[in-house]
Amino acid sequence: MYDYTQYEVRAPWRGGRAPAQRKFRRLADLEVPPDGLPGSLSLTHRRCGKPTCHCAAGEGHPIWSLTFMVQGKKRVERIPDAWVADVRRQVEAGRAFKEAVAEVFAANAQLLALWRRQETRRARR
Repeated sequence: MYDYTQYEVRAPWRGGRAPAQRKFRRLADLEVPPDGLPGSLSLTHRRCGKPTCHCAAGEGHPIWSLTFMVQGKKRVERIPDAWVADVRRQVEAGRAFKEAVAEVFAANAQLLALWRRQETRRARR
């Protein structure tokens, strides 16, 4: 565990707040969405193959699908039309959580660089 009190923040930071402040503010708001989903929801059109169907001359039947990765492999699951609104909300919750975690990790990287520079300065004294 890091002791954040021993490090000084001297330089003004771009983005308005020091990395530690951004990190702790984001962590305080961070909550794992219980029904969040990874990946992306997309609409595609496919032809069914029947020569008398309207899709033979048009763009095809609309099909919603959720694309995501599991253990390094891409998965695509078909989503029924009735589920689209709920799945869209779950994907957005998952994406928001992922972005929040990425922001915390970026702040950690900035803090690590700051601590390294401060330790180097202390060692030179």
